[in-house]
Amino acid sequence: MWTRKRSVSISPRRFEIHLALLGAQNQTGRTFHFDQVGQKPYTKPEPIILESHPQVATTKPRASAIIRLSSFTVYCQVIDYVPHFQLRDYQQDAVAATLAHFRKSNESAVIVLPTGAGKSLVIAELARLARRKILVLTHVKELVEQNHQKYESYGLTAGIFSAGLKQKVTHHQVTFASIQSVARNLDQFQHEYSLIIIDECHRVNLEINQNTQTTAGKANPTTPTTNQYQQVIAQLTHTNPNIKLLGLTATPYRLGLGWIYRRHYRGFVRSEQPRPFEHCIYELPLRYLIKRGYLTEPKLVDATVLQYDFSSLNANVNGEYSPSELNALLNKHHRVTKGIVEQVLTLSEDRQGVMIFAATVEHAKEIYSYLPEDRSALIIGATDSQERDQRIQDFKDRKIKYLVNVSVLTTGFDAPHVDMIAILRPTQSVSLYQQIIGRGLRLSPNKHDCLVMDYTGNEFDLYQPEVGEKKPNSQSKPVQVICPACQFPNVFWGITDDDGDLIEHYGRRCQGLVDHDNGERTQCDYRFVFKECPHCNSENDIAARSCTTCHKVLVDPDDMLKKALQLRDSKVIRCSGVSLNTVTPDPRSGNDPESIKPCKLKITYHDEDGAELNETFDFSKPNQVHTFNQLFAKRISRNILNKLNEVSTPNHTYTVDTLEQALKLHLIFPKPDFVIAKKDKYYWKIKNRIFDYEGSYRKAEQL
Repeated sequence: MWTRKRSVSISPRRFEIHLALLGAQNQTGRTFHFDQVGQKPYTKPEPIILESHPQVATTKPRASAIIRLSSFTVYCQVIDYVPHFQLRDYQQDAVAATLAHFRKSNESAVIVLPTGAGKSLVIAELARLARRKILVLTHVKELVEQNHQKYESYGLTAGIFSAGLKQKVTHHQVTFASIQSVARNLDQFQHEYSLIIIDECHRVNLEINQNTQTTAGKANPTTPTTNQYQQVIAQLTHTNPNIKLLGLTATPYRLGLGWIYRRHYRGFVRSEQPRPFEHCIYELPLRYLIKRGYLTEPKLVDATVLQYDFSSLNANVNGEYSPSELNALLNKHHRVTKGIVEQVLTLSEDRQGVMIFAATVEHAKEIYSYLPEDRSALIIGATDSQERDQRIQDFKDRKIKYLVNVSVLTTGFDAPHVDMIAILRPTQSVSLYQQIIGRGLRLSPNKHDCLVMDYTGNEFDLYQPEVGEKKPNSQSKPVQVICPACQFPNVFWGITDDDGDLIEHYGRRCQGLVDHDNGERTQCDYRFVFKECPHCNSENDIAARSCTTCHKVLVDPDDMLKKALQLRDSKVIRCSGVSLNTVTPDPRSGNDPESIKPCKLKITYHDEDGAELNETFDFSKPNQVHTFNQLFAKRISRNILNKLNEVSTPNHTYTVDTLEQALKLHLIFPKPDFVIAKKDKYYWKIKNRIFDYEGSYRKAEQL
């Protein structure tokens, strides 16, 4: 029997362990295989294969295991555990936030980390800590392989289920898979999983069948749907109703859908509508990582000399453009494309790796034709899989310098040496713009910044907060709007003057969450604009079709306007202004001195073309005072609070009791967008006032 201890270092786990020979005793534990042990630390380049157990996740510092070495059985005690990668502080915080959330809730969650922040390491750590089966999904084989490699760097073993990687293994505790392969082989996923992790989760949609859709992203397995993610979620939820769903993304917003989650852990609401995920539990801004040296600083240059003009094209709901329309436009500007490529070649002389993002396949081929053939590669959707892998590897190995692509390398591509990005494709998606630039922000030796050349005039601010709604016009920018009710600092699209003062904003409802005495948190019900129910006077969203309180149908303002415009005895004006005046009774109406005192308020609605409509309210009559307050008090209250920036309860309403009070409101009196009147003998009687209009008809002063 040996009495001497030997130090052994095992790669890739790099365990520092002491071996004490115990003879051939039959100890319980795990079994490893080694080729030799010498006096010096032994390094084995291949991952350790466990003979008696498929998972090493429970092998922690000070844990014991049995090693069978040649004809001897040895007892080993782990003295120190050093994985290849150490989590950064924010990665540890993301892991801690996930554990805390799922300890108290089964509701789906999202982690938001910028491109290059190391989401794969967060996934690896969560998978390492798991005690039951988990499934890690993503949409491209490159990410499947990358996430799998990071996990196995801990010395752990996991399965891969991906046709593109020619592996379909599900018996391990952790499986890394492509969504396409899993969706086509659901019969092989009958086991009970405890957690689904989705990388690049902004690609997850709601269910097609809205009747079975849920905010947690979990579906009915019997519901037909073409959404592959929902098919897989439905299958695993059917097996384990308590399964947890976690998504990771750099861009939690998508044009056409909006925010992919509903509530944010900092206390605000992103959407009142169902979303694929319920909570954002951790988020880190891009600027934080750049300032602390975790990412390379982007050097953004707007190429004003050589630039395409895509302003005549119309984007679809996802912010993308028709390839045929793009080709038609680009075919008229071959000289511009050649000049752009020449400039890229000049500016990239001292750069290590250049990625060029083209608008269409035809456009990409033209760009490629102007580049040096021996130092360039082209990747499009139709590129053969093996050829694509080889070209990407040549680029990563720096055998080539220029890589041109069309919509295939925006996610799941990791080449840290990229230090120049040339954007030659238009988009209205801030998320896609950030994904493109993110390809060049990873750290690499001798890399000081990443030059970003935008030849399309996308006009995005890489650091600006995402608003969550489509930009209403070119003058709009993110503005902060304080809620008068709860003081939450909302971020909406808005317009400011030259001094930065807010002129108007396009926010609808406060996004703040309000804490209640019973521990619940609900969205603040203050609405900056609203549609008032004519049946119960409740406030509803301006796009609501039925009242959320009494559930009665709300008249569509477009239908109301269309009908009024078709009637000969109706009049519609686009209101561009409102004026308030008094109406003095005729002194001949009576002898009482009080009878000649002004007591009527005249409201005049002015059309942009000079037409007018009028209505009066007699403040000497209680019923007319009540009618006035029913029509205008809530909106007057909103305007007062916004003007004075006062704090008030959401349901507090100022009432107007006298003519003098009403006249003082001329600067903040609510202006409707449209006024509809009907002919009543010799004058026009106002029937409807449409506030906060959003629809197909043009409002006053709009082009």
